[in-house]
Amino acid sequence: ALHEGHIVSAQELTVLLQPVFTQNSRNLILFLQDTLSIDDFTYLSESYGNKNPFQNEILQYSPSSLVLPAVDCEATRYLLSFLQESGDWKLTNITNLDVSQLEVNTSKPNFLVIQLQPLLSQLTEFVKLYMFLFIDKIIGRLTMDLQEQGIHFSVIYTAVRPSRIPRRTDVVGELRRQLMATEEEGSLSYPPLNVTTGNYICILFYASNFSLKANSSVFIDLTNATFVTQNVDISSSECSDINTTLSLKYTKPVNGISSLEIRFLMTNKFYGGSARNWSSLDAVEIVQDGEKFAKFNVSAISAPAEYSFHCQLVGTSNLYPARLIPSNNEAKNWDVFISRLQIQGFNVENNQFSYASDCTGFFTPGIWMGLVTSIVLLWILAYGIHVIMQLTTNSRFDDPKGPALSVPQTE
Repeated sequence: ALHEGHIVSAQELTVLLQPVFTQNSRNLILFLQDTLSIDDFTYLSESYGNKNPFQNEILQYSPSSLVLPAVDCEATRYLLSFLQESGDWKLTNITNLDVSQLEVNTSKPNFLVIQLQPLLSQLTEFVKLYMFLFIDKIIGRLTMDLQEQGIHFSVIYTAVRPSRIPRRTDVVGELRRQLMATEEEGSLSYPPLNVTTGNYICILFYASNFSLKANSSVFIDLTNATFVTQNVDISSSECSDINTTLSLKYTKPVNGISSLEIRFLMTNKFYGGSARNWSSLDAVEIVQDGEKFAKFNVSAISAPAEYSFHCQLVGTSNLYPARLIPSNNEAKNWDVFISRLQIQGFNVENNQFSYASDCTGFFTPGIWMGLVTSIVLLWILAYGIHVIMQLTTNSRFDDPKGPALSVPQTE
């Protein structure tokens, strides 16, 4: 039995998921979020009354259900690869969130992977609540479509990493309530990938999620192979004071692809306007099976040469602050998803990242709106004060003891 506060390990998770593989229905649906915690449901529900962010009747009233409030992030991160290896599944990645036209062969086990919309950390709790309500409607609509087709299925709803990190409780002196206190981000769950030249590290690369999608159907998760097991060949990487190339080579990352190479091309240039050197990620290249070459131009990824670069979301989506723009026709067949990217290709000191220059600038749209509104209000206030200061009294008054003051009027 699982007691309160117990964190389910990877081995325990595999045991708990065994009924999914032994039941008559071998159709499995995986709704995968980027971040998720049980507090997202309990805290948001308590804060905003009866607006429970999870009201899906199909899942609430299913014949059997299992809720695991705390699962080791290492176990959930590799859940997708574990499920793929656990059976002879027919893998289908759904990107348009529409299964009405989906043809499912029930004679074979089917594995449907649905990547849900990411939840940005900058969102307020009220906006996040309605994001969960929207995601809940998506899950309800997709499961209803499958149910109307007479397809029996099991559903798993999870995420790659937790959205909330608890405060430290090991030091009594730190338990005092502090004004404007914020929860600190947890340390990196795994060390960054590094490339060395001799005894010195010249490239550092980190991402909490590093995945690709080929032809809108083949999903390739490279997070585990890149950072945890480091089953990646970086021998073709090159370092210099001007140009740096991070080369990542994978052997058989998924079925149907024998080799895959991803290159990050960075340059270090001097700009007279700022009187300093700037490093920039100019292009990303993908080479499949040594033949198919895809190239992406990169926008908004640059930093002072002595800094590292960080961005919450990087990829081919138009919604990401840092975009990878296809440069040739082959690149249009690839979708790239990178979250919490941090990379440094020059001036690495003490074998760790330097201060990070974030892709979100200081003057965000909200700051600009506040500044413009403040300027307008200050202008109105200044104009009002100016009008009041121009008011003057009459130069002459009527004296009741003296002669009457006559004011001639002419028509």
